[in-house]
Amino acid sequence: MRAQLARVDAVIVQAVIAGALSFSHLHDLADAAGQGGWKAWAYPVSVDLLLVAAWRRMREQQRAGQPAGGPRLWFLIALAASLGANIATAGLLDLDDVPASLCVVVAGWPAVAFFGGTLLAHTPRTPAGLTDAETLPASAAVEEPQRDAFPAPSIEPEPAPKPAAEPIAASDPTPTPIAPAVSLPPALVDRVRVLAEEHHATTGRHADPDAVRARLGLPPSMTAAVAAHL
Repeated sequence: MRAQLARVDAVIVQAVIAGALSFSHLHDLADAAGQGGWKAWAYPVSVDLLLVAAWRRMREQQRAGQPAGGPRLWFLIALAASLGANIATAGLLDLDDVPASLCVVVAGWPAVAFFGGTLLAHTPRTPAGLTDAETLPASAAVEEPQRDAFPAPSIEPEPAPKPAAEPIAASDPTPTPIAPAVSLPPALVDRVRVLAEEHHATTGRHADPDAVRARLGLPPSMTAAVAAHL
């Protein structure tokens, strides 16, 4: 535990040092390019925020299995701006005589950063309530119903072998229902219907209640409750 904390502390210290140096280089370059005063301090903040936002969005889309080309592009643009400022202020550029092309690039950076930040903020996100069962690829969704191609006939035909008990059941004011007394919560009902629609759209067949119940992680006793909502 102590060794792990030591590694974390070293990473934090290194990140603070690197961030401070990069911040200073960006400030010096912006000031030399004619963006003095508070504007020179705003440039490093803009570059670092775009860098962090692009990295986080790229990781989110990769974990969700979505293409991350857009966030990766903006991450590379922000990284190039930060790295370029670090290299330019290392003695390779005369800060007293900055080229006009670099002044144009520095002056146009706010519009580029605003455009990139807007695109990152409006990139569709993966729904927070989406479970692993609902994010399975189409091939996995097809394989599971194939394994359950022979559903267990224990949902509705159970009272059929007892015809003699039918008159008693007719006179009983509270006959035993097929569906269990336990009802599904509304959120779980919505997931049952989503899985059923997904299975029907993929295979063209109605979903098996037992297979849907298994994908939701419910006990076997909840099969009839799941079937009531299919």
